[in-house]
Amino acid sequence: MFLKKVNGPRSVTLPDGTVMTRADLPGPETRRWVASRKAAVVRAVAHGLIARDEALSRYALSADEFEEWCRAIATHGEAGLKVTALQRLKQL
Repeated sequence: MFLKKVNGPRSVTLPDGTVMTRADLPGPETRRWVASRKAAVVRAVAHGLIARDEALSRYALSADEFEEWCRAIATHGEAGLKVTALQRLKQL
Protein backbone atom coordinates (compact mmCIF):
# COMPACT_ATOMS: atom_id res chain seq x y z
CA MET A 1 0.00 0.00 0.00
CA PHE A 2 1.28 3.45 -0.93
CA LEU A 3 1.08 6.24 1.68
CA LYS A 4 1.47 9.80 0.50
CA LYS A 5 4.16 11.76 2.35
CA VAL A 6 2.60 14.47 4.51
CA ASN A 7 4.00 16.99 6.96
CA GLY A 8 2.89 16.33 10.51
CA PRO A 9 1.04 13.38 12.00
CA ARG A 10 -1.33 11.15 10.03
CA SER A 11 -3.69 10.80 12.98
CA VAL A 12 -4.28 12.20 16.47
CA THR A 13 -6.19 10.87 19.46
CA LEU A 14 -8.82 13.31 20.72
CA PRO A 15 -9.56 13.79 24.45
CA ASP A 16 -12.66 11.57 24.19
CA GLY A 17 -10.50 8.69 22.91
CA THR A 18 -11.54 8.82 19.27
CA VAL A 19 -8.90 8.89 16.57
CA MET A 20 -9.01 11.63 13.94
CA THR A 21 -7.12 11.19 10.68
CA ARG A 22 -6.55 13.42 7.69
CA ALA A 23 -9.23 11.37 5.91
CA ASP A 24 -11.78 12.76 8.40
CA LEU A 25 -11.14 16.30 7.19
CA PRO A 26 -13.32 17.92 4.52
CA GLY A 27 -11.87 18.00 1.02
CA PRO A 28 -9.92 21.08 -0.08
CA GLU A 29 -12.63 21.85 -2.65
CA THR A 30 -15.25 22.35 0.11
CA ARG A 31 -17.28 25.51 -0.40
CA ARG A 32 -20.44 24.69 1.58
CA TRP A 33 -19.54 24.84 5.26
CA VAL A 34 -21.89 23.06 7.64
CA ALA A 35 -21.24 23.05 11.39
CA SER A 36 -19.75 19.54 11.46
CA ARG A 37 -17.16 20.39 8.78
CA LYS A 38 -16.19 23.60 10.54
CA ALA A 39 -15.83 21.72 13.83
CA ALA A 40 -13.66 19.05 12.19
CA VAL A 41 -11.22 21.68 10.89
CA VAL A 42 -11.09 23.48 14.26
CA ARG A 43 -10.54 20.16 16.09
CA ALA A 44 -7.78 19.16 13.66
CA VAL A 45 -5.92 22.43 14.20
CA ALA A 46 -6.46 22.42 17.98
CA HIS A 47 -5.05 18.90 18.34
CA GLY A 48 -2.15 19.30 15.94
CA LEU A 49 -3.34 17.20 13.01
CA ILE A 50 -2.79 20.14 10.65
CA ALA A 51 -1.22 23.53 11.17
CA ARG A 52 -3.42 26.63 11.32
CA ASP A 53 -1.71 28.14 8.27
CA GLU A 54 -2.20 24.91 6.33
CA ALA A 55 -5.92 24.94 7.18
CA LEU A 56 -6.28 28.57 6.11
CA SER A 57 -4.61 27.99 2.75
CA ARG A 58 -6.15 24.55 2.11
CA TYR A 59 -9.70 25.81 2.65
CA ALA A 60 -9.19 29.42 1.45
CA LEU A 61 -10.27 30.80 4.83
CA SER A 62 -9.43 34.18 6.28
CA ALA A 63 -7.77 34.31 9.70
CA ASP A 64 -10.78 36.24 11.03
CA GLU A 65 -13.24 33.63 9.79
CA PHE A 66 -11.27 30.79 11.38
CA GLU A 67 -10.95 32.68 14.68
CA GLU A 68 -14.71 33.25 14.66
CA TRP A 69 -15.23 29.49 14.33
CA CYS A 70 -12.88 28.91 17.27
CA ARG A 71 -14.68 31.51 19.40
CA ALA A 72 -18.09 30.04 18.53
CA ILE A 73 -16.99 26.56 19.61
CA ALA A 74 -15.37 27.85 22.81
CA THR A 75 -18.44 29.87 23.75
CA HIS A 76 -21.39 27.79 22.52
CA GLY A 77 -19.99 24.41 21.46
CA GLU A 78 -20.46 22.93 18.01
CA ALA A 79 -24.06 24.23 17.93
CA GLY A 80 -22.63 27.76 17.89
CA LEU A 81 -21.29 27.10 14.39
CA LYS A 82 -24.74 26.70 12.90
CA VAL A 83 -25.78 29.73 10.88
CA THR A 84 -29.24 29.86 12.45
CA ALA A 85 -27.73 29.77 15.94
CA LEU A 86 -25.37 32.62 15.03
CA GLN A 87 -28.29 34.69 13.77
CA ARG A 88 -30.19 34.11 17.02
CA LEU A 89 -27.17 34.94 19.16
CA LYS A 90 -26.53 38.19 17.30
CA GLN A 91 -30.12 39.29 17.95
CA LEU A 92 -29.64 39.06 21.72
